Amino acid sequence: MRIGELSGRTGVNERLLRYYEEQGLLRPDRLPSGYRVYAESDVQTVGRIRSLLTAGLSTSVIASVLPCVSEDGGFLAPTCPRMRADLTDESRRIGAAIEELETSRRLLEAIINGEPPARAVSTRNSRPGPGSR
Repeated sequence: MRIGELSGRTGVNERLLRYYEEQGLLRPDRLPSGYRVYAESDVQTVGRIRSLLTAGLSTSVIASVLPCVSEDGGFLAPTCPRMRADLTDESRRIGAAIEELETSRRLLEAIINGEPPARAVSTRNSRPGPGSR
């Protein structure tokens, strides 16, 4: 199938599909005319890519993970032994990023409320509940 059909079937625009190819996530065949030709399996591959992107993985991580992911009952499942450890590392990285964002939010709330920033950071794990302000 050509790129327009893959785009229509996956809901991913052609520009992104070309980007996925640049990143090594898709490997379409090329006709002598230069047109890309995608396999039927690329529809599922694009779905996996989108799921992994939504999970917060970068395209470079997805490139290493993608060969080790299969669909099991409509859900992605790891198929390579090392992949579970790599995904656990990514989960930790995302968790650390979330903690940093929560600290930023608390500092911003302190500024909004005219509170000392040090107090906002020190109350990191003891945030007041709704209505306690």
